Amino acid sequence: MCQGFCSELFVVLFAGGFLLCNPIQAKFLLDFLLPRLKSEQATTKKILFAVPPDKGDFKPHPKSMSALKLSCHIASTEMWFLDAVIDHVFQEDDLPTPSELKPGSDIARWYDENFDERLPRLEALSGEHLATPVDYIGLLNDPAVAYLSFGIRHSVHHRGQLSAYLRPMGAKVPAIYVESADEPFRPAAHSAGS
Repeated sequence: MCQGFCSELFVVLFAGGFLLCNPIQAKFLLDFLLPRLKSEQATTKKILFAVPPDKGDFKPHPKSMSALKLSCHIASTEMWFLDAVIDHVFQEDDLPTPSELKPGSDIARWYDENFDERLPRLEALSGEHLATPVDYIGLLNDPAVAYLSFGIRHSVHHRGQLSAYLRPMGAKVPAIYVESADEPFRPAAHSAGS
């Protein structure tokens, strides 16, 4: 059953560069993407927390975004993608922005609270809702669920940028997938029976 469904899903996802899916496939994609979204959100929150609050103006290069602007971009754009999945619209002039917050714990808390508020709404969406095409600023018109993947990749990309700012700002880099030089991997002790 899965082989046929997954093969059909692959064709649906990648045929001709257009993403079309039925409600069952859309719900499957949500169920597949939600654990990844939660995992990446937890990692992004660690990186946002690691930014020193007094280093918001830091830029590794004059063309780079400041640490504050990049932190806000990561946090607010992820909420923008989640809102578009939930509400079926990308509000260009209504990007939620934690502009009054300082980098570090303020933005990380804002990000965490806003994610927690949206998560139950995402989890409750129907397959029909998720399969409905949503216009992405005139560039794409994919099913709502597709923008979860887009949002995850966007956050991971910019999180990588921000993590590269941390050491030059005097901060430690948290482990992202397994370890970092500042947070080495420590295997859990296994019992003799495992």
